[in-house]
Amino acid sequence: MRLHGTLTKWNDERGFGFITPAKNAFDVFVHISAFPREGGRPRLNELISFEIEAGPDGKQRAVRVMRPAQRTTARPTAGRDQRRQQGERLSGVLAVLAVVAIGAYGYSRLTKKIVSADDAGSHAPVQMAAPSSGSLCDGRTMCSQMTSCAEAEYFIRNCPDTKMDGDGDGRPCESQWCK
Repeated sequence: MRLHGTLTKWNDERGFGFITPAKNAFDVFVHISAFPREGGRPRLNELISFEIEAGPDGKQRAVRVMRPAQRTTARPTAGRDQRRQQGERLSGVLAVLAVVAIGAYGYSRLTKKIVSADDAGSHAPVQMAAPSSGSLCDGRTMCSQMTSCAEAEYFIRNCPDTKMDGDGDGRPCESQWCK
């Protein structure tokens, strides 16, 4: 039920005040969010129309405040609000899925290029960072202990006593990794 009253107290810094209804003796709390966005800041002794609802704390408060000569705008029904929220959630989920799909596609393309470069015999030097725990030379000396051509090349360049270059041409593991 819509009531009419006068804004009798207002704290502009804190954004709330009290309305004295025309027919009741009790003042009703009102928050700035209950006022329409258009029309400027609330003014003392302003005549307003409002509805009363229980707030989160259970106390009564003024909601859906209207000013005289203000055009009313149709408020969406609860069903429309719920459908809009569901649509927004669905949009968010679809956006996340799109980002994941693009990332997966990019990752697959990157790994395919790395594998094809390894298969094509690309022997560009690969810089491997030594782990923070010290040297990467961990005692592996044979081709069967390596996992890639780049790793074998690193070991033959940087680690002593490797047995990976059988023909002495400087290229390790030619029959396994570095074809």
